[in-house]
Amino acid sequence: MPDMEKKTGGFRESWDLTAQTLRPQEKQPGRVFQNGVPCPAVFAFGQIGGEFILNANMAYGFTETELDIARHTDLPDLLSSLGFTLKRIGSYYTTAEMDSIRIKDRRTWKRYSNGKGGDAITFLQEFCGKDFREAVNYLLEFNGGRARDSPIPHPKPVQKKEKPVFTLPIAHADQRRVFAYLQKRGISAQVIRGFIDSGLLYEDSLHHNCVFVGREASGKPVFASKRGTYDLNGSGFKGDAVGSDKNVAFRLPCDPALDWVAVFEAPIDLMSFCTLHRQVRSNAVALCGLYQGPLDTYLRENPHLKRIVLCLDADGPGREATEKFQAEYAEKGYTVSARAPAQGKDWNECLQLCGRARERRDQRQAAAR
Repeated sequence: MPDMEKKTGGFRESWDLTAQTLRPQEKQPGRVFQNGVPCPAVFAFGQIGGEFILNANMAYGFTETELDIARHTDLPDLLSSLGFTLKRIGSYYTTAEMDSIRIKDRRTWKRYSNGKGGDAITFLQEFCGKDFREAVNYLLEFNGGRARDSPIPHPKPVQKKEKPVFTLPIAHADQRRVFAYLQKRGISAQVIRGFIDSGLLYEDSLHHNCVFVGREASGKPVFASKRGTYDLNGSGFKGDAVGSDKNVAFRLPCDPALDWVAVFEAPIDLMSFCTLHRQVRSNAVALCGLYQGPLDTYLRENPHLKRIVLCLDADGPGREATEKFQAEYAEKGYTVSARAPAQGKDWNECLQLCGRARERRDQRQAAAR
């Protein structure tokens, strides 16, 4: 049986060439040893079509079995052991420290505030400051494997940053471009004028953006979401003014005679709903995303509210957030219902599709006269 010997790091390895792949002649497949000790810096190679290739999964001396054990670590158990406070909401787990995290199937996580996610290895890398080797070693020890070579990780301390002062963008002399843009999106002139007159909407002077103003219960402006009025080459500019209070976001005043609040993702969705349902003039919140802080603030300021109507987008993130919010607020004692747009992915798209259908119907009726 022919053998090939090569020197690596001052010692010899013996490779068996009887198969299509090169493998060290050790008792544990895929591991390279020196005097019975695994050598983490040595990579395993394979042979395909006469060429040697690098098997990256063998980096750091971990076998596929060990990596599989680390990847499939039970995340709720792991996070509890690290000091996180776990909460179960419907089919998901989240934490009191980071409520934008969702854990599915006990094996994968995703943080919706920044879109990052993965398995137990990536969790330790992201939140506990571990590199790949340290994370895998820790998880092997956690699952009863070989001893780790690093201390127990702890959640990174959150450094408090001084909040910048909030100021509203300077207003333009007129609202011409805001009117034109929002009417092009199907929103009625009456609704636009109502929002402007209420101090909830205006056009800024520098870039002619739509500025959606969020006000505290006292009426003081504390939030401003800017939306570009030029979008011929795709989606226009979106952004919040510096210092905006994201726990208030954009909302309509609360009528104490009503016991419900409608919840939307974006101000334009809220305005679209108001165009479709002209009787709605209060009791609505636009989260300006999927962060539920603005809804919590609205409910806290108006404790008489008993019902929540979720009018989030009909896309994947919107549906997942609807399921999460339904379970969470029902647990708090609220009556929670969901109302999705009849067509399209959000309320503005629904409004525009309804408008086109109405135009076609009017054209057919005119032609029939």
